[in-house]
Amino acid sequence: MGLSWAMITRNMKNKICVVTGATSGIGKETALGLAEKGAHVVIVGRNEKKCIRTVSTIKKISGNSSVEFICSDLSSLMSVRDVAKQLINRGSCLDVLVNNVGGYFIRRQETLDGYEMNFALNYLSPFLLTLLLIDMLKASTQGRVINVSSQAHNRGKIHFDDLQLTHNFMGLEAYAQSKLAIILFTYELSRRLQDTNITVNALHPGLVDTNFGKNNGLIRFYIRRLVKLAERRVTSKEGAQTSIFLASSEALNQCSGGYYINKELTTSSPASNDLSAASNLWYLTKELVGV
Repeated sequence: MGLSWAMITRNMKNKICVVTGATSGIGKETALGLAEKGAHVVIVGRNEKKCIRTVSTIKKISGNSSVEFICSDLSSLMSVRDVAKQLINRGSCLDVLVNNVGGYFIRRQETLDGYEMNFALNYLSPFLLTLLLIDMLKASTQGRVINVSSQAHNRGKIHFDDLQLTHNFMGLEAYAQSKLAIILFTYELSRRLQDTNITVNALHPGLVDTNFGKNNGLIRFYIRRLVKLAERRVTSKEGAQTSIFLASSEALNQCSGGYYINKELTTSSPASNDLSAASNLWYLTKELVGV
């Protein structure tokens, strides 16, 4: 049974935070970092055993017992809706949503909903979850949405004529499109929420040395070797620092619509600042996810 949020003391060091994709890598380190700051943390992961183990580890290391989990595969839109329902049933307020879940699929796969896997997991899932939780974020004194993107977005293009990349599929192109889409969403949502108490920001965590993309086997190994030539590897803990910063820094109370690397506000690609593309993608995505 989940903890009752009504019983949790509300103060600057006890925010309610949700971190998706949090059973390993930067997601786990982000959840741990927030727990160490006194937050009540809910992690979301698709493997129940890993969720249980991660919660136990975070509690032990942080000394914070206010950590729980929701087990769900966020590549499924029905599962995303179920997660949102569970969170809404647990309390009326949410302070921080870290959309960290993601994956890199070099071979074309489709979700149960029939959507290309990179696009669904890296973009459609956080889009839907965020919109479903907007009222909870508005109920916070200062709600925050943090979207984990990637410098791969620089190579991205939104294929409006074929968002699911059914023709001439290339894994890196699909991944880059999804990471560009999440930044376009970040900026568009920030504009639409400018008169509210919610801030929305995106980040690049760095080239994190994790199991990310391990589903691609040897192909992943050779791709990462090439990428590592251009960017220094960072640990999961290092990679999580910008997410933790965006979730917790009081200096960012009024900062929204930004893209951060190493805790620094950075300019994202020209394509990510295309207002027309952002608006068009917003409406198309709402149709795809049914909101």
